[in-house]
Amino acid sequence: MRLTVSPVFLARRRVVDRIMRVVLFLSAALSVLVTAGIVYVLLSESLKFFAQVSIISFLTDTQWTPVFQDKHFGIMTLVSGTLVSSLIALLVAIPAGTVLAIYLSEFARPQVRETIKPFLELIAGVPTVAFGYFALLFLTPIFQIFIPGLAGFNLLVPGIVMGIMILPYIVSVSEDAMRAVPAELREGAYALGFTRLQTATRVVIPGAFSGVTAAYILGMSRAVGETMVVAIAAGQQAKLALNPLEGAATITSYIVQISLGDVPHGSIAYLTIFAAGMTLFLMTFAFNILAFWLRQKYREVY
Repeated sequence: MRLTVSPVFLARRRVVDRIMRVVLFLSAALSVLVTAGIVYVLLSESLKFFAQVSIISFLTDTQWTPVFQDKHFGIMTLVSGTLVSSLIALLVAIPAGTVLAIYLSEFARPQVRETIKPFLELIAGVPTVAFGYFALLFLTPIFQIFIPGLAGFNLLVPGIVMGIMILPYIVSVSEDAMRAVPAELREGAYALGFTRLQTATRVVIPGAFSGVTAAYILGMSRAVGETMVVAIAAGQQAKLALNPLEGAATITSYIVQISLGDVPHGSIAYLTIFAAGMTLFLMTFAFNILAFWLRQKYREVY
């Protein structure tokens, strides 16, 4: 018995295929257009700011007082607070995330893995405002018991909380990269007498190096762009962050502070929002470029 395909079905399939191509193209183009729009707004408003403020002063001044009578626009004061809090977050998230990813990928039974991963995803779903007040009202008093010099607003506790926040991103991406390593490499390591831990550290992690480093960079980008935790628990005093036990403003907390204030539209203080936002955009863009380069350079094709 010979089967034939209806011409009506073939015509309908071609129409559906064309429609889906258009829908998928528009979906991809929308993300590009949104990104281009964000860059346009930041760049156009930042150019107005730099028409009044020297970019050299912007990068070298050590004070940030755009709303004071004596105005200074040293962005490095905000950048230092951003980097210190993000570095603390990475010091928490990278070791814990790597160990947990190794456990889930190499040691955990499937039932255990399927139980732990949803709990990690729940951490990513907690509102950042809740994390901010958790850091300020719960963790900070506890840390002050053990660290007498710890200020009420500081960079240490928000950095630790941000490390907990970015943990799911690092664990998920790292575990996916490790599980993508072929089983033949593990079996070869076992044949040479490697233990499971040695196999994980000497075979799996080097084989998944590009994915693991991409997870670290993703976590760094997430920590740099965090807003509410540092706005609530780190304070809003713009100064060079040399001591994590003291509070300092970050780029995102400053943007929140000015956005909620009574700054006149179009004023120099208003334009600092876009200059700071452009700086943050360039920082995260640089991290993403670094992640892409590492992924291309060290990617293993099996």
